[in-house]
Amino acid sequence: MDFLLWLLSYVVPFLVVLTIIVFVHEMGHYLVARWNGIAVQAFSIGFGPELIGFNDRSGTRWRLSAIPLGGYVRFVGDMNAASVPDPEVIERAGPELREQLFVNKNVWQRIAVVVAGPIANIIFTLLVLYALLLGYGRYTLPPVVGNIGPWSPAMAAGLSEGDRILSVDGYKVRGFEDFQRLVATAPERTISIVLDRDGETRSIAATPDAVESTDRFGNTHRIGRLGVTNQVGQQDVELYRPDPVEAIGMTFEEVRFIIDRTVAFLGDFFVGRGDVEQLGGPIKVATVSQQVATLGIIPLINLMALLSLNIGIFNLLPIPMLDGGHLVYYLAEAIRGRPLPQRVQDIGYRFGLAIVFTLMIFTIINDLF
Repeated sequence: MDFLLWLLSYVVPFLVVLTIIVFVHEMGHYLVARWNGIAVQAFSIGFGPELIGFNDRSGTRWRLSAIPLGGYVRFVGDMNAASVPDPEVIERAGPELREQLFVNKNVWQRIAVVVAGPIANIIFTLLVLYALLLGYGRYTLPPVVGNIGPWSPAMAAGLSEGDRILSVDGYKVRGFEDFQRLVATAPERTISIVLDRDGETRSIAATPDAVESTDRFGNTHRIGRLGVTNQVGQQDVELYRPDPVEAIGMTFEEVRFIIDRTVAFLGDFFVGRGDVEQLGGPIKVATVSQQVATLGIIPLINLMALLSLNIGIFNLLPIPMLDGGHLVYYLAEAIRGRPLPQRVQDIGYRFGLAIVFTLMIFTIINDLF
């Protein structure tokens, strides 16, 4: 009974979230590859031994594999899932097959295939967030400053009770929850606040303190805090429903915000402000999926959209083995007019593999301890 409860609570939400994200990512690669006439050998959800699978009319093997921590699209003529060319297969290929090999397509076609996976993740996030915004709207409070803590960053910056916050770092503030989130995601980083005070628009700079906050599940997070509360009460909460056109702008702004804060989070590690405890691997994703699943299907769908965006961004990092690493190779080829030497590419793949495995091991240990 305990095992069944664990299975339903942790494993099922994790597998549902990860499988959909991986499927979207790999389907992006697959569709653009097929549109460019590239022969696909396998489409796999997961790594390792095949659990179930089938062949389609074009000869592609669709697989569900034993290790559910990713997936891949393997093209005919590739030595492995990382799209390393197999010289023997390429040499033995007949004229018709040779035209369908990924390695023989022009560099711009290969670039299109590589970026299609991350772009698919980003498009998926946009569609999900847009649908949720139109379907459910959002609860909001007027963005009016209430009490200001003594000796707080808000007091030092010159915020006053009654100020209406208009924007933070160029992001429009529609409710006090927007203001809180924008501040919370900028610990010890100076932010620009535009506000309305007695009908006059002003701009001030503030640097939120970094504090530890515990959520409803007992997880500790490092967040930014200015030391202000909102001026209104719970009775002022209202449901805001944007029209379809406004919802498009709000969705793109939300995605831009997530990307901006993700890049800032990674940048913090280069200046010594990074908190390694915030880095998570598969165990943390499984735990968060289980926790969010207890809140309902809508929060779980929202989490899936955010994870999809982050996986798309992560795959664009210029690390061999990831899509961003392949993109660097192909851009170098486009500039040079010929591919990088195979020896250089092989060294890069080994280096990238070491980075990816090291990061995976580090995040798993970080999750455990």
